[in-house]
Amino acid sequence: MRYILVFLASLAATGLQAVAEPPVLIELFASQNCNACPKAHKTLKAVEAEHESEVLVLTWSVDYWDYLGAPDPMAIPAATERQAAYADRFGIRAPYTPQSVYDGAMQCPATRKKAVESNIKHRVAAKPEGQVKIVPGDATHFSLDGYTPAPAEVHLVEYLAGADNVTDMVNPVTRTRKLGTWTGGRVSFAYECRQSCAVVVQGRGHGEVYAAELLP
Repeated sequence: MRYILVFLASLAATGLQAVAEPPVLIELFASQNCNACPKAHKTLKAVEAEHESEVLVLTWSVDYWDYLGAPDPMAIPAATERQAAYADRFGIRAPYTPQSVYDGAMQCPATRKKAVESNIKHRVAAKPEGQVKIVPGDATHFSLDGYTPAPAEVHLVEYLAGADNVTDMVNPVTRTRKLGTWTGGRVSFAYECRQSCAVVVQGRGHGEVYAAELLP
């Protein structure tokens, strides 16, 4: 024990700190015309509060339930397309709401808090160490460093947060676009963000999410 304490003291003296792991990206697919979605929004608000920096929640509003009521003003085609791609990957017969997806690798109904917690725990344990590092720059640039098993797509996701978010959703997405493909090493990307933004580094074809971070 004495040697451990000496080692920890030496780390503190040199100013070394542990590098934080990237958060688990939780994507919620929802609609204002989905009866179960308010419960999902409440569940993920609680999860976000409980896990703080461990998770990054983004809510994608889909449009395929619009025939049940007024068109969802937050729905964007990219949300419906993204969920359909996940349904194909997971072998699900059809997209559903409220569905939550974890790092593009696991999914479950977002109303089931125990399943949500289990998926978060699994993804935290499964995170590869130090493979992808997102380095914020100024308000127009960020950098990636590290490597992925295969070329990855880099996406910018804009969402509403803080006073801009007048919905009951956690970080509702308003726009997304692909910034490019990354094959490893230190690379800088330019971006323009009109609202709050996050960067998502993901395997091609809506594969596993290697890293996701908020941008300043």
